[in-house]
Amino acid sequence: MKTRIIMLLLVGVMGSNAFAQKNNDMKTFDPAFAHTVYFWFKNPDDVEGRTRFETSLKKFLRDSKFAKTNFVGIPPKSIRDVVDDSFTYSLIVTFDSAESQEGYQEEEAHLLFIEECKDLWERVVVYDSYGLK
Repeated sequence: MKTRIIMLLLVGVMGSNAFAQKNNDMKTFDPAFAHTVYFWFKNPDDVEGRTRFETSLKKFLRDSKFAKTNFVGIPPKSIRDVVDDSFTYSLIVTFDSAESQEGYQEEEAHLLFIEECKDLWERVVVYDSYGLK
């Protein structure tokens, strides 16, 4: 019985160390400036279009000189009236300043993403915000 308890404790400690290491490797969300983008596709069920969008978006975010952290999502289907689940993709990108976000708008990686994917969407809505201090 003692051996079993010791083994469980060791597994728990090792697991928590692995979790802590993984969290330490993650980028920290930068609350200075958030750029939130919603995309509505012309044909949201087009698998090839979605693959092209995701591939181009990942390349763009990897190559951006200005974006600090990012989140790409798809809408969950909701039964709550206050939840808008009509979009195809959402993107949240953080920057250390509004000036960095302006640089991102004109950088080659961003412009290439737009060129590669603009035919896929029928509507794009952007919300920019500063973090509270």
